[in-house]
Amino acid sequence: MNPKRTNANMNTNPLQTVASQEIVQQKLRGLGVTGMAQALPARLDQARAEGCDYLELLDRLLDDEMDKRRGTLVERRFKVSKMPARHTLDQFDFSFNPSIPKRRIMELATTRFVTSASNVLMVGPPGVGKTHLAVALGMNAILQGYTVAYRSAFDLADELAEAAETGTRKKRVHQLVMPQVLIVDEFGMKALPANAAEDFLEVIHRRHGEGSTLIVTNRPVEDWGRILGDNAATSAILDRFLEQAELIAIEGKSYRMDRKKRIETTEG
Repeated sequence: MNPKRTNANMNTNPLQTVASQEIVQQKLRGLGVTGMAQALPARLDQARAEGCDYLELLDRLLDDEMDKRRGTLVERRFKVSKMPARHTLDQFDFSFNPSIPKRRIMELATTRFVTSASNVLMVGPPGVGKTHLAVALGMNAILQGYTVAYRSAFDLADELAEAAETGTRKKRVHQLVMPQVLIVDEFGMKALPANAAEDFLEVIHRRHGEGSTLIVTNRPVEDWGRILGDNAATSAILDRFLEQAELIAIEGKSYRMDRKKRIETTEG
């Protein structure tokens, strides 16, 4: 017997079809497969139009459910990451600063550095797109199924200082160690509070070999001792962080300054 169903075979009394469809949708929602429930009407119409068999219809509905779950998971992981935007590499204008190593950035986008628990250090002046690139790599990691956390350096220091005061430091450190990618942005923008070096060292130490840390900074590593206020802790941080790290130098003109000039020219 041919498993294919013709349009005529799949069509029944219209009222009966609608009633059955609604009942099936209710059952699917009750089972928690809401992607299948939402897609059912359109997939039934498609099946009738193409005359596909029931296994093919079921396969398409399962694909719909998997797509919905992946989308939900991405949204949840993005929210938990606390990344400031949904930047992508496609949105980045590499032609504005041709010296930016696009090939190396695209290599990082493969997320092989996450698989090997390697680190990334992005160094460059303000406004050249370091944060955009870091967030885009974080977003790409989420789409590839990895967990990501984003913090500015001073927010990270403040969180750990507050956690120490409330007796929740161990829990907060654990939350920073667990993500497969930790992005620390704006490192060096201003001096960090007391104990920041010790806190930062613990996070880097516990992540060493376990997860990837991406640090974005406008200061060379030679200045980190002054930023953290503890040369011994800084040496220990750099020893662990740089052992397996990719250094990306981002040089060129400021996107922000260029945008400001264009706006001023337009308004003038």
